[in-house]
Amino acid sequence: MSTAELLKGAAELFPDEVVTSANVRHLDLPFGAGRFALITLDNGFDHTKPTTFGPASLANLDTAIDQVEREAAAGEIVGVGVTGKPFIFAVGADLKGVELLKEHKDALAIGKGGHEVFKRLSGLAVPTFAYYNGAAMGGGVEVGLHCSYRTVSAALPAFSLPEVFLGLVPGWGGCTILPNLIGADKAVSVIIENSLNQNKQLKGGQVYDLGIADALFEGADFLEQSLLWTAAVLKGEIAIERPAIDRGEAWDQAVARGRSIADGKVHGAAPAAYRALDIIAAAKDGDLQKGFDAEDVALADLIMGGELRAGIYAFNLVQKRGKRPAGAPDKSLARPVTKVGVVGAGLMASQLALLFLRRLEVPVVLTDIDQERVDKGVGYVHAEIDKLLLKGRVNRDKANRLKALVSGVLDKAEGFSDADFIIEAVFEEIGVKQQVFAEVEAVAPAHAILATNTSSLSVSEMASKLKNPERVVGFHFFNPVAILPLLEIVRGEQTDDASLATAFAVAKKLKKTAVLTKDAPAFVVNRILTRFMGEIQNVIDEGTSVEVAEKAIEPLGLPMSPLVLLELVGPAIGLHVSETLNRAFPDRFTVSPNLAAVVKAGKRGFYVYSAENGFKPELDPEVAALLKQGDVVLTEEQVRNRVLDAVAQEIGLMLDEGVVAEAQDIDLCLITGAGWPFHLGGITPYLDREGVSERVTGKRFLEPGLASVPV
Repeated sequence: MSTAELLKGAAELFPDEVVTSANVRHLDLPFGAGRFALITLDNGFDHTKPTTFGPASLANLDTAIDQVEREAAAGEIVGVGVTGKPFIFAVGADLKGVELLKEHKDALAIGKGGHEVFKRLSGLAVPTFAYYNGAAMGGGVEVGLHCSYRTVSAALPAFSLPEVFLGLVPGWGGCTILPNLIGADKAVSVIIENSLNQNKQLKGGQVYDLGIADALFEGADFLEQSLLWTAAVLKGEIAIERPAIDRGEAWDQAVARGRSIADGKVHGAAPAAYRALDIIAAAKDGDLQKGFDAEDVALADLIMGGELRAGIYAFNLVQKRGKRPAGAPDKSLARPVTKVGVVGAGLMASQLALLFLRRLEVPVVLTDIDQERVDKGVGYVHAEIDKLLLKGRVNRDKANRLKALVSGVLDKAEGFSDADFIIEAVFEEIGVKQQVFAEVEAVAPAHAILATNTSSLSVSEMASKLKNPERVVGFHFFNPVAILPLLEIVRGEQTDDASLATAFAVAKKLKKTAVLTKDAPAFVVNRILTRFMGEIQNVIDEGTSVEVAEKAIEPLGLPMSPLVLLELVGPAIGLHVSETLNRAFPDRFTVSPNLAAVVKAGKRGFYVYSAENGFKPELDPEVAALLKQGDVVLTEEQVRNRVLDAVAQEIGLMLDEGVVAEAQDIDLCLITGAGWPFHLGGITPYLDREGVSERVTGKRFLEPGLASVPV
């Protein structure tokens, strides 16, 4: 089947593609270097809708290459360039089309179609040039890899091969060409390490330093400089020297390093990284066509697998649902926030003050019970701004302005009388929080929002003794505040629409992913994690070893093991949340006597770390001595089933209670608040795929085809 027929068939499966055109224009290069054909990739929209490659877009590029191929063969042009519209080169395959594929043969056609078009660029009778003028990802990077030479803009903000992050492989030449261009080790960093490190992006300078691009030019006159450079290359005035690639032991070591990175991140639970590494390993002999064929098969297999569908689902949750929160009131109801008050000046309160200050750039005032604490809180914010200044993230003027906006006082009346939004981050005890809100209400303006950063207490109960309970809202951040995007916004029984709308508007300015939750014990993330952790604690208490209980969860590919997570949260906080949930749901949430003993002994976790053991977690002998266990010993599989059944049961109950609008919100919370991997799609697609949902609740959480291959 010809490339054109292949793409025509694929286009029929994807009628709603946003089609990218490939416009050919001709220009005379400087210094009399000759006539040149420049192909510009453009979907007709501005930079907010990046250029992608679906089947009709690939067909357009194929047609453009037909034209320049004829011109090159006839000696009418001396070279061909490919560039993008302003700010965007191209960001890869159109994933909306991938979601629609139901047959392996159709998935194979997508891989072959991309290869057949792109590799024509390397087969032309004249040199080809890619000018990475803006964001380039996936297939956008790969179309450039097929060219003879590449330039990159210093202003380019994002360059990556993110496929492994989503559950795919770079399947249009990336796995094969990149290691042959820059060496296997650097290729492993780009394809595996960056991808599994939350899809880390490269800047233009890094693309050049890695050797992916042959020249780096400033953004202001990037194309002009690239064409001057092109002319010099074509006239032989500039010769591109590329380092020899080490195809010996270094190649094998790079692949082994990639496998250990993948093991550390996904523990064998998601196939994409391993398939990519197999192709990189096989590319050692430099046979590009063999590599392309392997990419086609891997791409098709993965497109028809659950992990990719879950990855695309997760991507859509974060990019779309996360930006348009379900159940949020009309944003026109939101009131302006021109000053923020923070009750408390401890670490959490100080982190919140810094975030509000940086994102809202309005006065922020902290209060606490003594001057020393207040000074320490303000000092923390100042020190963090100084760090930003040192890193060049803010200039001197901005640093001074931000520092001048933050202050601390003991008197709440002095600090909060003109504040529009006041958040408390004090001790997690209902009486303390009620007292704080009573004091704040007495001095705050009538319109001010009173927000609580509670992780598990009832927002309605906190507001119950106030004159205006309708302005109290839950505003639960996740630690570390600067890194985790999730913000659980909790509607109390009395919270009104204007207060809720203001909370969502503030969340958007804070650049947080806001999810609306009902005022139910521990809301979403902490409720699921506490049930999850509680079941792990139960099996340990009953007699299963710590090692088996921890290893049982590895196939999920979570960012860290349950007991390492407990260490991060703090055993005392974990115990406190489990006690809160035990009071609410005593039949399902237990309080582990062993965890209580660990907390009482003042231990920071179950593990110790030593240099001799490479800082791997080892059970602390003092903790081992505290553990009182029964004699019921389970296998890893039995532990895993128990934990997953418990989580599925809890999610089913939360959906029945209306804690969130849909299962999608639970997944969005776990991805953005607990770092659960994209390849799981959060948790519900995994529970559906493994049959746990139906075993426990009698039905799937998601419609077939939503995070799985359409039937």
